[in-house]
Amino acid sequence: MNTYVIEYTDKKYSEIAPKKAVKAYLDRVCNLLAVKNVEFSVTFCDEEYIHNLNREYRNIDSPTDILSFAAEDSEDGFDFVVPARVKRNLGDMIICPEIMHANAETFGITDNEELSRLLIHGILHLNGFDHKTNDMETEPMLIEQEKILRETGEMDLNL
Repeated sequence: MNTYVIEYTDKKYSEIAPKKAVKAYLDRVCNLLAVKNVEFSVTFCDEEYIHNLNREYRNIDSPTDILSFAAEDSEDGFDFVVPARVKRNLGDMIICPEIMHANAETFGITDNEELSRLLIHGILHLNGFDHKTNDMETEPMLIEQEKILRETGEMDLNL
């Protein structure tokens, strides 16, 4: 069983992304990817909050829709050894609903579809996937992201 900690820097974000709906969707995506016995957090925040994180950790002085901070980073080539009985902490993802909404408007889709896409995107990053560009046609991670979105559908906000 996976554990997800859902947090909001402002209570208004709980209306956009209710905990129960987010957790159920994360379960669907993790089940599809066979990601088991893990824990990670998802924080919904404002533009200033994510802007500060983006500047501090990526040296990009602007807000973004999502940041993922993987707990397991094995750039040295050595994998982490975690006993089967212990949950692996994958890390944290931070999502900005205002940027998410602007992106949804730009792409002509619903906020719910974009949120579903961002949750998938974050899970993929926390599981070691990465991309160099945002080209949906050529980036393997983004191609996988869209495949997962087609298979899982959008998050059910009515749970």
